[in-house]
Amino acid sequence: MIPKPLHLVNEGLAFLLELLAFAALAWWGFETGGNLLVHLVLGIGAPAAAIVLWGLIAAPKARWQVPLPGVLLLKAAVFAGAALCLDAVGHPALAWVFAAVALVNTAVATVDRNALMHERRA
Repeated sequence: MIPKPLHLVNEGLAFLLELLAFAALAWWGFETGGNLLVHLVLGIGAPAAAIVLWGLIAAPKARWQVPLPGVLLLKAAVFAGAALCLDAVGHPALAWVFAAVALVNTAVATVDRNALMHERRA
């Protein structure tokens, strides 16, 4: 288990990454397509779909209790999608930094949660 201050920083970073992922999806959506309707549908629809799925599956108090691999798969899809969106709007370096930080943050959070679960069982 990681020290409490690092745990709190990592959890705060996780929340920030989630918000940034939704913002990246919106940014891409509003930049994509040939007309206003497409901009609106993608700019609102892409992050809305991600937010709903995240709330149902990946949020700390998710409606559906999905096994960890399913949660990690959804997180990977949202974060990878956000990185691809950042690249698509012309910011490849930002996309790589976002993807790397999201990967490390998720890995640390997963290891920390597993350690906490094992500690509670003991």
